[in-house]
Amino acid sequence: MANPLIKITNIKRDFILGSETIYVLKGIDLEIKKGEYVALMGPSGSGKSTLMNLLGCLDTPTSGTYVLNGKDVSQMHDDELAEIRNKEIGFVFQTFNLMPRTSALDNVALPMVYAGYPKSERNIRATEVLTQVNLADRMDHKPNELSGGQRQRVAIARALVNNPSIILADEPTGNLDSKTSEEIMGLFDVIHKNGNTIILVTHEEDIAAHAHRIIRLRDGMVEKDEQVK
Repeated sequence: MANPLIKITNIKRDFILGSETIYVLKGIDLEIKKGEYVALMGPSGSGKSTLMNLLGCLDTPTSGTYVLNGKDVSQMHDDELAEIRNKEIGFVFQTFNLMPRTSALDNVALPMVYAGYPKSERNIRATEVLTQVNLADRMDHKPNELSGGQRQRVAIARALVNNPSIILADEPTGNLDSKTSEEIMGLFDVIHKNGNTIILVTHEEDIAAHAHRIIRLRDGMVEKDEQVK
């Protein structure tokens, strides 16, 4: 059997506040295979944001191991983590996080700049992914010339540009109206059908319903892990 893309073993994350230790993740075991579409759910304080930060290599665990695509990232230092983030993970945030004075094309190409690709290659690939998200006619527009839904499409194209191992989407429809939310979730469905692995963090059941597996956290533990499709 193929190795899982993500294998998390007994992950714990504590935060020290003054003289107190807050135990946020209390020993999580999790495997995610290539090509899965997983929603991560849980109430405030459940640890889902902390787990997402660990999955996204934005943070490292207090103890336990996290193996991503065959590499143990739980022991890595900041510069190594930055490289993994850029190469292996495509982020989509609630607030889009686009550079305001930069065209859609250059926003999308940014991860390729960090990865050291020449400009000609960057432009070809960025054009390709913007076309995938139906924004071929908006490539020269700056974010303030785009609607909320179009901005999120730019952010999704940016997440796809380096062919990452995982797309990590944190409340991707949080700032969008319900019609636009459905369009964006439809786009994630297509991206998943194209073979991408998606981890979606949300507190909305109708958004989570797009995923094929739902993992529910409570009090720093996995409360329920179910295949829904």
